[in-house]
Amino acid sequence: MAEKKISQATLKKSFRNWAYGNLTCFSQEHMQTFGYLAAMLPVVDELYDNDEDKVKSLRTYTTFFNTEPQIGTLVVGLTAGLEEARANGEPLDDETINGIRAGLMGPLAGLGDSIIVGTFIPILLGIALGLSAGGSVLGPLFYIVAWNVAMYFGMKYAYNQGYTMGGAAVEALVGPQSAALRSSIVMVGTMVIGAVAATWINITTALQVTFTKDSAFVLQDTLDGIFPKALNFFFVWLCWWLMTKKKISPTVVMLILVGIAFVGVFVGFFDPKLKY
Repeated sequence: MAEKKISQATLKKSFRNWAYGNLTCFSQEHMQTFGYLAAMLPVVDELYDNDEDKVKSLRTYTTFFNTEPQIGTLVVGLTAGLEEARANGEPLDDETINGIRAGLMGPLAGLGDSIIVGTFIPILLGIALGLSAGGSVLGPLFYIVAWNVAMYFGMKYAYNQGYTMGGAAVEALVGPQSAALRSSIVMVGTMVIGAVAATWINITTALQVTFTKDSAFVLQDTLDGIFPKALNFFFVWLCWWLMTKKKISPTVVMLILVGIAFVGVFVGFFDPKLKY
């Protein structure tokens, strides 16, 4: 019997089903299970000739699955390769394949959330906010194009790596060297966020104390002489501390900032520079 091989057309269809349908029929009970099932449909349909074998194979992918969709594409590509091996007679049962899926979805979810959601997306949004100065439409256009291009080609690469390299591709992200990779990426992201905070956030105080007609203490001038952008740093640090150390949600943090701004304007610490 000739060796079965998944065609490039089928691999592309499987990838597209996952890239654009990973949240298909999403629920708190099943989450990405049906999105995963949709990605495996074209693979199973091509590898098996009779309906009984197709149904038996697809039942493997009805178990619960949930991970970070971008990095998690590795798992979909990997199981496509495993399904191909099983169709060619390799001793791979449902328990083995589901064990691999269950073992990888957790670590890859944590990795993806820190790299994609916690680092990459904030960097793109920071750049987009800078381009949006003055109401420019370049900001949202940049984010839409940059995110979709990076998402598509990044996920495509992950899928192909998972399929062609098997366990080796995943080992690079969840193996012994994964900690160094994550630390490097997070460090770069932290540096970028710090640069964004210093460049695009502009918080100043209007507080000054007048001693004589020609003499006054201007707090902002003093702060600039000691620590330029000191208020920028303080409020960024405050937001980080509230969200990471006190586990306060971003929505509540924003409300706290609104309250600080309101009180600050009321007592004269901030100047909104509004003209009536």
